[in-house]
Amino acid sequence: MSSQLTPISTLRISKHFIPAHAGFPNTSLNPYPLLIYHRCFPASTSTSNIQSLLRSVGVVEPAWVYPMYKQHHYHSTTHEVLVVANGSAKLFFGGEGNSKGLRQVVTKGDVMILPAGTGHAMEEDLGGFSMVGSYPTGAHNWDHCTGNEGKEAENRIRALKWFKRDPIYGQEGPVLDVEG
Repeated sequence: MSSQLTPISTLRISKHFIPAHAGFPNTSLNPYPLLIYHRCFPASTSTSNIQSLLRSVGVVEPAWVYPMYKQHHYHSTTHEVLVVANGSAKLFFGGEGNSKGLRQVVTKGDVMILPAGTGHAMEEDLGGFSMVGSYPTGAHNWDHCTGNEGKEAENRIRALKWFKRDPIYGQEGPVLDVEG
């Protein structure tokens, strides 16, 4: 399966630093950006093959297949890896009303690596949208923060360690090329 991934040498990667906004820490607490691996998986890849690859790399565990909530939220207890399994959608990262947030259309095969604290919400399902949501191996308790959690959530985010291996590519990969 990994041979079907877009080779790292030709993978288009977006890195986004999003400032804190209205109770959403975003990427302000650690030096890790929101990463998007554009068209990482071929469009022909099934949801079960995405889940199998994630399990085989062993960095994250697939936890659900679902669209993204329309409510702006973030996680303070874990980083999150999202792989678009079907369709496309317009997503917003950064918390509602954030003029420095990121509006992004994602399509099947895109991967998003969200550092803890990064606000996210679906603005519009553009057709048949679903994702495989995954969290670092052993992170079985992810929270759902909506911007009113304050210093306790910030302290949890600061205490989290970054990935030692890339969730998609393993020993090499874009997640290893960021600060931290």
